[in-house]
Formats: sequence, structure tokens, C-alpha cells
Amino acid sequence: MSTTNLEVLRAEVRAWLAANVSKDWRTAMTGSSQESFVALQRDWFAKMVAAGYATPHWPEGWPGGGRSLAEQKIIFEEVARADAPRLILYFVALYHAACTLFECGTDAQREKYLPGLLKGEIWCQGFSEPNAGSDLASLKTRAERKGDHYVINGQKTWSTMAQYADRCLLLARTDKSGPPQAGLTYLLLDMKAEGVSVRPISQITGDDEFAEIFFDDVKVPVEDLVGEEGGGWAVAQATLASERGLTLVELTQRMRYSLPMIAQTIKDSGRSGDAALRRDLGQVVAKVDAACALADQYLEKRISGTEQVGDASIVKLYFARTLREFTSLGLRASGLQGQYHAGFMRGATQETGNWTVDFMNSYNWSIAGGSDEIQRNIISERLLGMPREPKTWKLAEDKS
Repeated sequence: MSTTNLEVLRAEVRAWLAANVSKDWRTAMTGSSQESFVALQRDWFAKMVAAGYATPHWPEGWPGGGRSLAEQKIIFEEVARADAPRLILYFVALYHAACTLFECGTDAQREKYLPGLLKGEIWCQGFSEPNAGSDLASLKTRAERKGDHYVINGQKTWSTMAQYADRCLLLARTDKSGPPQAGLTYLLLDMKAEGVSVRPISQITGDDEFAEIFFDDVKVPVEDLVGEEGGGWAVAQATLASERGLTLVELTQRMRYSLPMIAQTIKDSGRSGDAALRRDLGQVVAKVDAACALADQYLEKRISGTEQVGDASIVKLYFARTLREFTSLGLRASGLQGQYHAGFMRGATQETGNWTVDFMNSYNWSIAGGSDEIQRNIISERLLGMPREPKTWKLAEDKS
């Protein structure tokens, strides 16, 4: 698409958002109930789907699909600019579930599940376990084949929005005889099936964004196997790769457009003349700009086909660290009184203006989507080619 056409698209998206984003959605979500949060998410999702802006990353032939990366970038930039609600409740469905089905699912699975997703079915991800987070290959949840179905037993944890989910992307172990990765199988599970129970996890912020899932002899039809039995590790990598790129563009842009909140906080606290705060604000502005530039550069590499393994990890790692500094400055600027600011906001996981909550939530991004330690390993091993095990160096013998 030409530059002119891209600017036409930008104008169209910007006008639609101006007409459809509720100006007081943040106020409505402050101190709201779970029911109100779910209702807002469902309503906004339906509007985004109808406009074709929820699924620009889907293939051509699906509503809103077939957009180029350049077009997708514009849509996500404008959504961030308009401060539209993030589709937190539907993130797994729109990206993890849909992209997995497009890349690894069968025609029958796509026909069975994708229409329901567009109508508002909610998906969750059943990967992490109490003792298998970053080391996902060590998971213990079992899937035993019995005729035309699998029987699932085990537990998952840190599953985002699982208490609302209709379906689950489940990674389970079907074989313990070989390498850990070789015995994993990927299944699509009905969260309403007999034997599934969900327990929300109360967080320090007061939210319950995550949940534990327990499986007690839960039956999953063999037709809901994605890929081959024992081939779940490769499918899981496709799932996790789906959240790269555009998500990072949106998150960094949202942080940029939230910078005025810190300046306003400094002003409201009567500390506009504080030289240290003004200096630190300037440094944070520069780091946020750098995060946006890194995300843009990464997406340009994807568009040009020059992306390397580890490029996304650089953006993710830098974003997590910058968000921590961003929210820390907001907390400092608000002063002691700001730390007593009441009114938890549902559905906004960062930059809410409640700096205490924002700062606590910033730690999520050091873990979500791969911990900082995992990102550093990917960068060092896959991008820089550094050895996994340190070499033993010997000093040259002095023969003088």
C-alpha cells in the first residue's frame, strides 16, 4: 500500500476511534466490579470486530483480515493514541488461539473455533505450572489417550483471565520416556467440561487477573489435538511467537502517550520547581522514545524480512525496564499522599495514574511473555552467538 493510502487509513481509523472510544471509560472502570469490567470488554470487542480493527493480523478472507504489517502498525498506533481500552480479556483469543489455529490447526478446527471467537468466546492459556514457569518443558500435567479422547489430570497457574474463559490452549505431557520437550502435546480444552475447576489468584494490587486451573479426569476429544501427539513443543513456540511485534508497538506507544500524566502529577504535587524530578522526567522521556524507536525498528525488520531471533527479546527487555522507571518516577512525583490514592482500575494494567498500583504492575512485565532472564539468554545465545557454557581459559605458559 502506498504512503498516501496508509495516511488515508490512519485518518479513517483515527476518526472511527474518536467517534467510538468512550472518554470516561477509565473513570467507569475505577473501583468497578468484575461484572462491569467484563461488560465493557465485551462491548468494546464487539465494536472492534465489527469495524475490522480487532483482527487485522488474521489472513485475508476473515473479517478485518489480510492487512499488511504496515497497515496493522497504523491501526495499533492509533488505538494507543486514542487511549482505547486494551482488549485484555480477548488477548489470548485474538493472538494465541487464532494464530495457533491458522499456523498449526486443521481446516475443521478453524471452522469450529474461529467463528465463535469472533462472536466473543474467551480463551485462556494453560501452559505454566507451579513448578514449570520459565522451564516449561518440565510441566507435569498429564494427558492419557483413551480411545477417541484424552484424559487430563494436573494443574496450571498464572492463567490470565481463566475465570472468564470458555476454552483453553492446553499443553500437557503424553510421554515421559524421551527428552522433556518431546513428550508434550497441545490440546484445545472446553473450560466448561466436567472436572475443570478455576481458582482466581488475588494479587497485591487487589486485582485477580490470573487464576489457577485444576483438571480432574477431564476428557478432551482427539479431534481437538493440535499438530501431532508429542509435537506440542513446536506448536507452543508458534503460540508464544504470535504476541510479538504489534503488541510491543502498542505497549510502547501507550507509554509515550501517558507521559503527560507524570508531568501533571508533578504539577499537582506542587513540585514543578524540583530540579531532580525535572531531570529524571527528561531521562524517562528519552528512554520512552528509545523504546518506541526499538519497537518500530523491530517491526520494520519483520516487514522487510530481516528479523533475527532475539530482536523481539531486545524490545521486550527494554520495554519492561523502561516501564519500571516510568512508573517509579510517577510514584515519586505523587509523594506520600499519592501512595494512598484509592480506586483500583480494572482493565488497565499500566499507566492508570494510580502510581502505586502502576509501579507494582510494572513487575508483571519482567515475567510475562518470557522473564527478563529468558530474554537475556535468547539475546546472548541466539543473537550474539555466545556459548551456553563458559569456556575454561588457560593462561599461556611463560617460556621466558
